[in-house]
Amino acid sequence: MRLAYPVSLEPQPDGTVLVSFPDIPEALTEGDTDEEALSEAEDCLIAALGGYIELRRSVPKPSPARGRPLIALPALAAAKLALYCAMRSHGLGNTALAAELGTTEGAVRRLLDLDHRSHIDRVEAALRLLGERLVVTTQAA
Repeated sequence: MRLAYPVSLEPQPDGTVLVSFPDIPEALTEGDTDEEALSEAEDCLIAALGGYIELRRSVPKPSPARGRPLIALPALAAAKLALYCAMRSHGLGNTALAAELGTTEGAVRRLLDLDHRSHIDRVEAALRLLGERLVVTTQAA
């Protein structure tokens, strides 16, 4: 699962630049310049995807860039989102995963909280339990 979402940049009449995510309509932010707007986009994307998790909604897959800039999730947030998607595909809730991991529901909730600084090895262990493997790749900026 590759978690880099394309964005659209739209100049506004007031001189600002609106950033929207075609795949995540709830994610909107802006900046005074393209650069500032893009620097705000990652936090905006994380907040919107966190909302999907809170509301137990399916996470849309990123569409192809088609020449648009891409906003990639930080590694830990991407791992947590992959865990959430794996849980959904296995029909597991927080309590069931907690029982499988031998931990509490609150600990699983924190593993899924995109803003919480979980240890990535705990997320990896949960993914492994679900038959998933975390793979990190790099790409030139």
